[in-house]
Order: sequence, then structure tokens, then C-alpha cells
Amino acid sequence: MPSSQDIPRVLVAGVGNELRCDDAFGLLVARELIKKIPEKLPRLRIQEVGIGGIHLVQELHAGYDILLILDAVNWGGEPGELSWRIASTEDINNLPPMEKRTFLADMHYATPVRALMLAKAVNVLPPLVYILGCEALITDDFEMRVSEAVEAAIPIAAKQVEAWLLDLGVMDAA
Repeated sequence: MPSSQDIPRVLVAGVGNELRCDDAFGLLVARELIKKIPEKLPRLRIQEVGIGGIHLVQELHAGYDILLILDAVNWGGEPGELSWRIASTEDINNLPPMEKRTFLADMHYATPVRALMLAKAVNVLPPLVYILGCEALITDDFEMRVSEAVEAAIPIAAKQVEAWLLDLGVMDAA
């Protein structure tokens, strides 16, 4: 049996805007996971980040080994298609001065990429960052609903995350 130091500290962060249809995917999966994994697990935190990227950066100050971002994406797949990717993050110090200033001007409504760049700049970005993305169909409308394709993907995504957490040893099989 591995010791607790061998088990990674994991943050699962649901991002998105529930007022923009399928953009709510990450939030809805996080809520599903919170319902399914109610007990406090010492090596796991599941959080709804929404569109406030600064909240993600603040939470990363707690120190994590792995970050999993749940988000609606436009990676060219079919609506509702789930994909896991390793996130890559640009170094904020590589930006030209004016672009860097603009970047830092308002982090409250940051995209996940901007939040990751800031986390990297302040040395709180975990060494492993993954994205579980769901291909969105509708993100331009202002409505609190998701498309049928994305709605069908939510419980599948939650099961994938649970299986992944079990594999990491962060949680035990029920």
C-alpha cells in the first residue's frame, strides 16, 4: 500500500460560464463529481472556478501535484466528444512589454490559458496539467442550458474523471 506522500495532491477545476450554454460543461461536471465524491479526501479538491481565473490561481497556492481542468472546447471534434490533453503554458515573461501589461490588467475574467500563465509566473502551476475537454455546440447564446450532445457527455466525463482518480490512488473504489 502506497504511503500518503506517494499519492499526488490533485485539483479538479471546472471552468466555464453557465450563462453561455455549452460553456457550462466544466462547471456541470464538477458539480456531478462533488455530488458523487462527497467525503473530504485529503489529496483531492474539486472546485467550480467558473470564469474567474484568479480563483484558480489562488487555489493553486495550496500546492498541488496535478491539475485537471474541465472545460468546453473547440478542438475540431463532434459536439459532445470528450478529449484528454496535456496543457501547455506559455511563459508570461516571453510576452512583449505592452502585451504583458494588457495581460495582467484584468485577471478576474481570465480564460484557463491566461490563468495557467499567471500560475506559472508566480510558481504555483503544478508539474502536470491536464484538460478534459468537451466539444461545444453552442457557446454564443445567453441561456442557462446545454445542448443535448454536451448534456449526454457530462455523466460520461464524470465517470472518466472518477476512474482516473482511482488510478492515481487519490480515492478508493466505493
